[in-house]
Amino acid sequence: MTDVLADVQQWSARGDSVAVATVVATRRSAPLPPGSKMAISSRGEVSGAVSGGCVEGAVVEVAEEILSGAEPRLLHFGIADSEAWDVGLPCGGEIDVWVERWEA
Repeated sequence: MTDVLADVQQWSARGDSVAVATVVATRRSAPLPPGSKMAISSRGEVSGAVSGGCVEGAVVEVAEEILSGAEPRLLHFGIADSEAWDVGLPCGGEIDVWVERWEA
């Protein structure tokens, strides 16, 4: 998480807007624990991770919406273990991710 916060501070210092996504809950199998963070700058840079596979792309899309003025949002992702590999996820389970604009 230290690297993510360092990137957020650097991006903010140069005047970029930043969104931060945080894993707030997991159920069953999940690749990363609650508290894991990913930051997205208004230049499209990404630091950190909240999951893997298609989840990361979906979080970036929502972060871009929030950077364009949308309200913060709680995202829920879940899939059965038996279907996880078919959609590019490292494991099954469920995660909740809170995405918000970084306010320095």
